[in-house]
Amino acid sequence: MKLTFLGLGVMGYPMAGHLAKSHDVTVYNRTAAKADQWVKDHGGKSAATPAEAAKGAEIVLSCVGNDDDLREVTTGEHGAFHGMETGALFVDHTTVSAAVTRELYDAAKAKGLNFVDAPISGGQAGAENGQLSIMCGGDQDAYDRAAPVMEIYAKLCRRIGDSGAGQMTKMCNQIAIAGLVQGLSEALHFADKAGLDGAAVVEVISQGAAGSWQMNNRYKTMLDDHYDHGFAVDWMRKDLGICLDTADENGASLPVTALVDQFYKDVQKLGGGRWDTSSLLKRLQALG
Repeated sequence: MKLTFLGLGVMGYPMAGHLAKSHDVTVYNRTAAKADQWVKDHGGKSAATPAEAAKGAEIVLSCVGNDDDLREVTTGEHGAFHGMETGALFVDHTTVSAAVTRELYDAAKAKGLNFVDAPISGGQAGAENGQLSIMCGGDQDAYDRAAPVMEIYAKLCRRIGDSGAGQMTKMCNQIAIAGLVQGLSEALHFADKAGLDGAAVVEVISQGAAGSWQMNNRYKTMLDDHYDHGFAVDWMRKDLGICLDTADENGASLPVTALVDQFYKDVQKLGGGRWDTSSLLKRLQALG
């Protein structure tokens, strides 16, 4: 199948690489040097614009930064929608607002295209190992076409509902993570203040009701004061901002999420905008 992948960040680069093992892939990246390196690593070819990259592709996939980045690579002056053929499918893996997703779904329909929102969870390791969780929104027939391609780098891929449902589900994911990471950070901080061996504490409590992915995969790096693993604080604040804005619209109450968002703001003030999300422990340590 002829595919296009737009956006070669820490997630997109390995995801597109998995696709290149069995499909003809053309890539686009805002920084052309990274696209050139991807071609050297995985074959395929690169294009100078999203529209050029999308020409002739059956499915165009994207993983970019935010709402504005997504608009630029889809409906912008050189956006992919201008190069896609009638009936082609656009699959977006970016975490963005449900509002922009629905906007682009309608724009795609107006051009005779299909659009599936498919945000991802699993971090850089999940992308590299082909073990992402993908939550999708859009028309059933469009999802059915996209699923075999997405399953190449997924451990679970599911359609949740109509356009925007995937993004709403990703918001649930980020809401849950925020509270979990803060809880884990407080537990490790408390253990330290109590004079306990943090690793020994986690070995015990991780086997009970307190266990979580965050605990199993992040406690060691947290105890070692290493915060260059996974999703950055700057991106988490972007995502939590989307969650809180949407909660204002639908009436959901998110007091813990709002509080943790402010804690991440404190981490940014410490210079940790590019630290991973487990750096909430660093904030507690800074408080004394």
